[in-house]
Amino acid sequence: MAKPKKLRTRSHKVVLNRSAGGDTGITIFLVLMGAFMFLPMLYAIMQSLKPLDELWMFPPRWYVVNPTLSNFSDLFSLMNESWVPFSRYIFNTVFITACGTLGNLVFGSMAAYALAKLKFPGRNIFFQMIVMSLMFHQTVHQVTHFIILSAINVVDTYLAIILPALAGTMGLYLMKQFMESSVSDAVLESARLDGASEFRCFLVIAMPMVKPAWLTLIIESFKGLWNTGASIYIHSEQLKTFNYAIQQIVTGGIARAGAGAAATVVMMIVPITVFVVSQSQIIETMGSSGMKD
Repeated sequence: MAKPKKLRTRSHKVVLNRSAGGDTGITIFLVLMGAFMFLPMLYAIMQSLKPLDELWMFPPRWYVVNPTLSNFSDLFSLMNESWVPFSRYIFNTVFITACGTLGNLVFGSMAAYALAKLKFPGRNIFFQMIVMSLMFHQTVHQVTHFIILSAINVVDTYLAIILPALAGTMGLYLMKQFMESSVSDAVLESARLDGASEFRCFLVIAMPMVKPAWLTLIIESFKGLWNTGASIYIHSEQLKTFNYAIQQIVTGGIARAGAGAAATVVMMIVPITVFVVSQSQIIETMGSSGMKD
């Protein structure tokens, strides 16, 4: 009788059925894919360090011969010359991002809890509408949004950007799927029998159990609002965002190409930093959002 093949194990006791060569091949593949995905960021950094003569060199090169920080100094000089202080643009971006992200978290989480754990007529229809809304790009909604925002008289205010952000459906979808798989109905029923209100069940029991999901919701909402540029709902220069001001600098002509390259790096630093810090939570959420007991 053939001796059964001994399976390899890891320290966390997960049994693997692939060979060491398979592990090596997968590792090499992931390293190559990671390096390939990093290339756009590397190219943006290299561009920001190039002087103008290297920026317009053809064919373009991935490396820098004479690295310089003058592009960043030019960018900050242009920022100081703006008739609207750049601190105002930064405040607008931070305020819109904070309010929109917090509102999206509050309303998205409560809606997800209701869809996942409460029984009411039309629940499945509402959820199917949410899933279908994911098919449409936000550009498709702009005309409808403008009509609604005009009707409630919030055009050219912060609310013109914040209110649509409160109704983001991607985070709601992830929260709903995660709550279904991670929050036990038996635990909620025990809390109700002990006298806990529905809001207490949501806040004290459900939310701590789906921490990776709402952290992912925060990150996704933050990324979208942080990158908000020239909105068609905002007309006043004093209410526009930092991204809009950067775009104005970039479109200033050939002489500002270096400042534009530096602006690209400045704009991507914050979202990348937030993502790197929270990537484990995002991966856990994406891995669980489609699973159900």
